[in-house]
Amino acid sequence: MLSRFDRLSALVTGPLAVVLWVGGIVVGQRMADNLSNKATDAEVLAWVHDNKNLVIVGSWLFATGCIAFIWFAGILRTRLAAAETDEHTLSTIAYGGAVAAGIFGIGTQADIASAINASDLTAATDRVFHHLGDLFFIGAEISLILPLAAVAILAFRTGVLPRWWAIFSALVAVVLWIGPIGWAALIFGTPIWVLGTTILLVRPPQPRRSAVVAGVAA
Repeated sequence: MLSRFDRLSALVTGPLAVVLWVGGIVVGQRMADNLSNKATDAEVLAWVHDNKNLVIVGSWLFATGCIAFIWFAGILRTRLAAAETDEHTLSTIAYGGAVAAGIFGIGTQADIASAINASDLTAATDRVFHHLGDLFFIGAEISLILPLAAVAILAFRTGVLPRWWAIFSALVAVVLWIGPIGWAALIFGTPIWVLGTTILLVRPPQPRRSAVVAGVAA
């Protein structure tokens, strides 16, 4: 069972991560509407110059959301580790994957480097930063498979979380692995998973059905 501090931390950091991600994406989408997918290097650089303050704000919000997510993952690890009877292998894998996803998530905001150094960049260098976020996006997508898969396995094995949530976690993990549609699981599935896991983490532990039945039979 989580301590009072851990429960409060989960209640704050889980939803906070989602709010900051959405805030960063909303600001980023507002800027992206002004940039064509076929923009030249010079046009991208001009776009950064014209929107550098928004780039910094949006990226900072999103990156802070990733930090909140890593904190949340630490609370999740505590709950998962308490349910394991072995060497905490799966809880460690879950936390490691979440940390990696958080770091890669920060990396998706590579445009912030261009915004901070907008006056000193060439168009070619700015193009590198602008597309570097795509690489980190893939890294975040793949890394998130680890915590979702570990949660699914532990939920089935120990009942630390409901089995229906294990099924949902496994489904999102599978979609994350499928390249052409993995982005949807990252953008839409992950926030839902974080919010749902937050609710399940802070509620009192539920006795497993088998244990209840055995107790009634006794």
